[in-house]
Amino acid sequence: MIIDELTSQDYCNSTTAYARYKTRVVDIGGVPMGGDHPIRVQSMTTTNTMDTEATVLQSIRMIEAGCEYVRITAPSQNEARNLENIKNELHKRGHNTPLVADIHFTPNAAEIAAQIVEKVRINPGNYADRKKFAVFEYTDAEYALELERIREKFLPLVEICKEHRTAMRIGTNHGSLSDRIMNRFGDTPIGMVESALEFARICGSVDYHEIVFSMKASNPQVVIQAYRLLVNRMEAEGMNYPLHLGVTEAGDGEDGRIKSAVGIGALLEDGLGDTIRVSLTEEPEAEVPVCISLVNRYRNREDHRPIPEAENWPINPFGHHRRQTQSVDRIGGDNVPVVILPSPTGAWNDCSQLSSIGYDYDPGPDKWNIGDQAADFIYTADSDVNYETPGTLSRIMDAVSWSSSSRHEQTYPLWTLGTYNASSDRSARLNFVDIQLEDVLSPALVDALDDNTCVLVISTDNSHAMAELRRASVELINRGVTNPIIFRRHFTENSLDEVMLFSATDFGGLINEGLGDGIWLDTLELDAETTNRIAFGILQATRTRISKTEYISCPSCGRTLFDLQETTALIRGRTSHLKGLKIGIMGCIVNGPGEMADADYGYVGSGPGQITLYRGQEVVKRNMPTEGSVDELIELIRGDGNWVEPE
Repeated sequence: MIIDELTSQDYCNSTTAYARYKTRVVDIGGVPMGGDHPIRVQSMTTTNTMDTEATVLQSIRMIEAGCEYVRITAPSQNEARNLENIKNELHKRGHNTPLVADIHFTPNAAEIAAQIVEKVRINPGNYADRKKFAVFEYTDAEYALELERIREKFLPLVEICKEHRTAMRIGTNHGSLSDRIMNRFGDTPIGMVESALEFARICGSVDYHEIVFSMKASNPQVVIQAYRLLVNRMEAEGMNYPLHLGVTEAGDGEDGRIKSAVGIGALLEDGLGDTIRVSLTEEPEAEVPVCISLVNRYRNREDHRPIPEAENWPINPFGHHRRQTQSVDRIGGDNVPVVILPSPTGAWNDCSQLSSIGYDYDPGPDKWNIGDQAADFIYTADSDVNYETPGTLSRIMDAVSWSSSSRHEQTYPLWTLGTYNASSDRSARLNFVDIQLEDVLSPALVDALDDNTCVLVISTDNSHAMAELRRASVELINRGVTNPIIFRRHFTENSLDEVMLFSATDFGGLINEGLGDGIWLDTLELDAETTNRIAFGILQATRTRISKTEYISCPSCGRTLFDLQETTALIRGRTSHLKGLKIGIMGCIVNGPGEMADADYGYVGSGPGQITLYRGQEVVKRNMPTEGSVDELIELIRGDGNWVEPE
């Protein structure tokens, strides 16, 4: 398969009408997945699998939090055998939740586990392969021989799964693809898909179909493209296996939740996904409420207000191409997306309020100190501020109030489409026009589009919000409109987690489509500092505006060789000022260089009390003592000229 063969855009039922993509039903220990069954929630234990009691207790905490499948690592035959003790003990305590064995590198462990648990997960990139790069270009004949070798190694597990009615997840990970796939397809979403399909075709050849697919990466954009490609290729080959969604190594806290929602949420919006796992560097039971919040948003989503279909769909769902726009002031064109903040209580009437959004005023030298997460615009509603703001911060006022006020150089009007078309008193520099899809589809928009000072602020109250905003953008593309777009969303949810997850889904999904020149997050429940932090977090997760260090941190499991949460906090505390740097923090080599495919530096557990440091995919220091290893990481960054002293 090559890119030129991707002639079909099909990857979901509809880009405008919400409907779950119908997959076949796979029964997993009496908790079926796919078809019309609910989107299932799962997580993974972090205990040592040989510690039966600890694993059982943690599994119970996960189950009580709402976990419907419990995944447990089985890195060797001993752990695989102990799954039976864990399962029996859970049953004794009244818990029959299906168990999933997580396998890397060890087919013999998978074959043991498949006779005990309800599902096994294998990674095609390391189940039958080791990275050697002995061959850099495979002929078709050599490639076919490799596939036959894999078939011989993989079929015993398939036959055991058939016999014991055990399900299987074929879980591809970006960055841990085999040499064969890497050399033919590269480290790409297409390579991820082909890696999984090779194994699925072997399963199909012996009439085994209890399969679930996953396509995971730490970059949400890669995740979205890979799952869409997978559905497209499944359609072409007559497959319809369920999808397990996740963004791997998402990190912890707000960053981990936002990054997960950007990738998982965008797929759920298009009806894809039959089970989800949010990979946070936290206790596994903390992942479950996040999953539940994401899933619950799609209950009764089919009842949303209808969205007109588009005759032409100009967006390539399998790649990223930013919509071409003209630059208006500092919005659009080649500028990074801007952040607009709503009017808080008090309408920004005190300059001290600006410290919460990246602007600290120092009265001594009479200057502003501007942070990396400094908002670009504040909405001041019907009155302007009575103090000078820094040059990088402009204000937006309602047009009626703006027209009757004294004009400040950095204050711009927000119009409705009707008042904009009727007015001759516009800003000569920048005008914001608040519209919805019905305005985009109406002839009245024409006058506004003739004005090269016009920025369109598109909002919606449709419950299927992301799809409606995308449909409005598609209409503008089809009409050749190049005015910049700001996406505006108003959230009434009381929960911080829900505002984070839902805004990351809607804004992140649109930006990953190449749409939008800015985001405007309205919420009455959150303060300006939190709102600003979420907005910049979304742009960071989409990698369209880098404002801080990015941590690609695994969620921990029974293979982890050090305290991942403590170490992540320690590294974050030393490096959080290194804007734009990507640091991978991995508990073991399985979740090492492969999982942190695009990290600049890696800190990876390589043995008890031992760490290996990476520069990209290159080993720099192998098997060094854990003590002092964070200092060694700092020195590596410093030696490469990427270190700056914290202020």
